[in-house]
Amino acid sequence: MKVPTAILTLIIGILITLASLWVSQNNDVLLPIAAASEAAEIDRLFAAMMAIATGLFLIVQGALLYSLFAFRRKSDDQTDAEPVHGNVPLEIVWTAIPAMLVLWLGIYSFDVYQSIDSVGTMGSHNMAHQHGDMEQVADADAATMVTDQGQMPSGALSQAVATETVEPLQVNVDGLQYAWLFTYPDTGIISGELHLPVNRPVTLNITARDVIHAFWVPEFRLKQDAVPGQVTHLNFQPTEEGVYPVICAELCGAYHGAMKTRSIVHSGPEYQAWVDSQLVANTSRETVAQSVTASPLEHHAAAMGLPDHLHDPHQSDLAQAGHSHSAS
Repeated sequence: MKVPTAILTLIIGILITLASLWVSQNNDVLLPIAAASEAAEIDRLFAAMMAIATGLFLIVQGALLYSLFAFRRKSDDQTDAEPVHGNVPLEIVWTAIPAMLVLWLGIYSFDVYQSIDSVGTMGSHNMAHQHGDMEQVADADAATMVTDQGQMPSGALSQAVATETVEPLQVNVDGLQYAWLFTYPDTGIISGELHLPVNRPVTLNITARDVIHAFWVPEFRLKQDAVPGQVTHLNFQPTEEGVYPVICAELCGAYHGAMKTRSIVHSGPEYQAWVDSQLVANTSRETVAQSVTASPLEHHAAAMGLPDHLHDPHQSDLAQAGHSHSAS
């Protein structure tokens, strides 16, 4: 019994759809761990692209394999192939469907990048503020609802009052051949590694000193260009403690492949301990720098317990000048 072409086509279409959906939902081996809250949206976009790519691959390769067997030349056939002048409806279909898919992917990807606030270079708004504001609004609405109804769910009002907007951690990222420098404006710390607290919004202000670089952390699913003379931004929230590579994703010179460092996501206490250690180190370096500027004579005089005016050059000069004046 011959299966009708329409039913056979429907069955093949269902099988291809199921296979595409399975591949899109089981591609964890292709991606590193998701260590930022924004990674979920990027992963959903990747899953959609994998589903479309798998479906197109199966259709094209299936048609190719079918053609190899169904239209192969028979061993005793020496005639020319039958001329084919094309099929206009088929050509319209296989042109229109990919065009619609590409357009949909373009709109979807732009919406995703806009939602994680990574499309602008000079934007002042970021998702961290927006998330905090939305939490405040939601909690305020809950508190208002409780007041209007005269009833209070257990802990709802206290939670609403306690919730506050968390200011994002500001980090200035400077790319240069062939290293990354991270400056923390609120503490003055400068580091060759990016240290972040977990579950706190972060805003990276990225620029470059020489050529175009690209800041990329695969586990955060975020990448942004570092452009000389401009400041670009990345806004995200780390959600998993760990050590993740920071990679330059823009060809920037002969040693581009070696332009790597680490992003270390700490727990709250560990991050504060790192900040304190850096502040202590900075204070020690300043003390050493100040002591180096003093002359060896001053160190020896101080060690011998001599009065300050005997080992302080400025005070000694003043004393000599006063003595000369009194003598005259």
